[in-house]
Amino acid sequence: MKIHNISLVSPHNKRPFMADARYNCDGKPKPVVIFNHGFKGFKDWGPFPLVADAFAQAGFVFIKVNFSHNGVTLKNPTEFADLEAFSKNNFCIELDDTGLLLDALFNDSTGIDSQDMDLNRVYIAGHSRGGASAILKAVEDSRIKKVATWAAVSNLEAWHSREELEYWKQHRLIFVLNKRTNQQMPLDFQLVENYQENRSRLHIPDAVKKLQIPMLAIHGSADETVPVAAAHSFQQWNAAVKVKIIDNADHTFGADHPFTSHELTEDFKLVVDETIRFFGVK
Repeated sequence: MKIHNISLVSPHNKRPFMADARYNCDGKPKPVVIFNHGFKGFKDWGPFPLVADAFAQAGFVFIKVNFSHNGVTLKNPTEFADLEAFSKNNFCIELDDTGLLLDALFNDSTGIDSQDMDLNRVYIAGHSRGGASAILKAVEDSRIKKVATWAAVSNLEAWHSREELEYWKQHRLIFVLNKRTNQQMPLDFQLVENYQENRSRLHIPDAVKKLQIPMLAIHGSADETVPVAAAHSFQQWNAAVKVKIIDNADHTFGADHPFTSHELTEDFKLVVDETIRFFGVK
């Protein structure tokens, strides 16, 4: 198995960010999967490297991405070492980061062996908020042919009450606790402004209704962060969406960070197997 690092530079603040591709370097064209991490996440969180291995072994080129403003740095790719960047992240930046990676794939500038990629089969997957960005990108970019979400958020504007939004607007900055690291993670009010200014691009219900490609939504019935109703909403908005509910699975499908096991949890194995089956390998 080959692991290849991809270096990119966001047009937003000229911030460098990384992705990595895993695949069997056998010269055979393989479908490509782009994977988006979630809020307070990063590409090597928990079992994501094992997930990448599983997809590569199944015959995919699996590319997991660190969004440019997710708070990690090139020197500290698994630590939130740049909270200023984290505070300046927004949904459009994440979509533009994915677009930059897609451009690099189609311009043959990633360094991935071109004979190992079938660019007629480019798919996207995402966990939690990364699932939302995966849906939104799939709608606006016809190069993506299928989308799969894992415990995805179904609404990007229902985070806070009106009172909380007023406080946020007045003070410009709020903080959310990262229980794992005990860091107070800053969020600039520009996140809300970005959504309001780009609602037609970022409104998930409308995006799902517009979706013309196959979509799979996987969710745990015991998700404590994003209620399982979110997955059912996708199907209500678009009857063609396939929904898979994993009984008693939580938001991270039994995984955490750091992840010390050499094997995926049983719930994450189900997520991977269902997604591989959905994307398919010829």
